[in-house]
Amino acid sequence: MFHSDGTLFQKNYSMTAGVELLMKCVLIPESSDSVELYILDSAGKQALVDACEKMWGEASLVCLVFDVTSESSFTNLSFWMERARARCPGRRLPGVLVGNKSDLSSRREVPAAAAQDWAQSHGLDYYETSAKEMENCEAPLLGLAQVFHALYLEHRQSVQNLSPA
Repeated sequence: MFHSDGTLFQKNYSMTAGVELLMKCVLIPESSDSVELYILDSAGKQALVDACEKMWGEASLVCLVFDVTSESSFTNLSFWMERARARCPGRRLPGVLVGNKSDLSSRREVPAAAAQDWAQSHGLDYYETSAKEMENCEAPLLGLAQVFHALYLEHRQSVQNLSPA
């Protein structure tokens, strides 16, 4: 939904079955800068772990998405976070945790407070979204873009500080 600006939600959609590479340019608010986010959208299937990790390379950010109506989806987050962190040893891996399907409140299995606590314990910001209703879908990825932009500015400043005066 974020990639298509909300134009491609299909009522009869099939779940992600493989890995898809998406790119979107995000304007950074209150600046003239933009960030190109390369998003690897992968299914949370164990069979795809090796393929996913080969495509990740050394990640700059992480965006973990779970289904608020599925306790097992939430439980699997730890596995995926460990795998992502293993690709970036010795580095902080900032990012976001996204609880999707917030429109299905009557079927919710994961309390927002539990997801917020998990995110905070892993150094992630937490967002709830509804792709179906296009609610809050841009916020998590705008947050990622802002974090990436801040990291870029920090690295640029570090390099400039190395230059002889």
